[in-house]
Amino acid sequence: MANKNIGLALGGGAVLGAAHIGVLKALEEYDYNIKYISGTSIGAFVAALYAFGLSVSEIEKLALKLRWMDISELSLSQFGLLSNENLGDIVIENVKGDNIRDSKIPLAIVATNITSGEKVLLTEGDIKSAVMASTCLPGVFIPVEIDGALLVDGGITENVPVSPLVEMGAENIIAVDLNSGNKNKRPENIIEVMVNSFDFLVLNSTKLQTKEAALILKPDLSNFDMVDTRQIQKLIEKGYLETMKSLESIEDGN
Repeated sequence: MANKNIGLALGGGAVLGAAHIGVLKALEEYDYNIKYISGTSIGAFVAALYAFGLSVSEIEKLALKLRWMDISELSLSQFGLLSNENLGDIVIENVKGDNIRDSKIPLAIVATNITSGEKVLLTEGDIKSAVMASTCLPGVFIPVEIDGALLVDGGITENVPVSPLVEMGAENIIAVDLNSGNKNKRPENIIEVMVNSFDFLVLNSTKLQTKEAALILKPDLSNFDMVDTRQIQKLIEKGYLETMKSLESIEDGN
């Protein structure tokens, strides 16, 4: 793949999103210059931090500190069990600027209008609200209102956001699909029931949505679950090793 006009699409996958950090580390080691970046759900969180100039090591340090209750809090809303405002606060506290257009790398975040079911592409406006909207798992987190619309997780409409990169002008697109080999474990609580259900919802549509990608990275995360934050270090390592294998194969012409 020519290292020119590369766009990187980071897909959703709850805690599995820690693997994106390892992917970024491997791409940097191979001198892949990311000109555009997009993210859905947890991919939006990682993409936002990277687009605003945080280094991979800085993102890793933030991720390793995360625990489920650090990124969510109990909600009294009729629309969700929890609020993910803490996750938005982590973004705004660690980036310079509060508008998506302030990012150093052009950034697109995908959310879903829960009233119309339409995809909402966020390329400007409040970065905190955008990340909260894209990571808003329906029924778990409270929907986020932006410009009068109630928005939830972008995974409903485009879990691996390739199309925004096409619109932005990326000539070579790398898509990171965290869910293709996932084996959901037996749920132990209502959160895991909802996470598993959502995962099944997006699985089939992802295959169609990534057709325009020049390279699809599908790290084997089958031994991990989507909720346990204690896996973050191992997920980062797995994302790195799996991506290095893929890139080595490309370099060797295989």
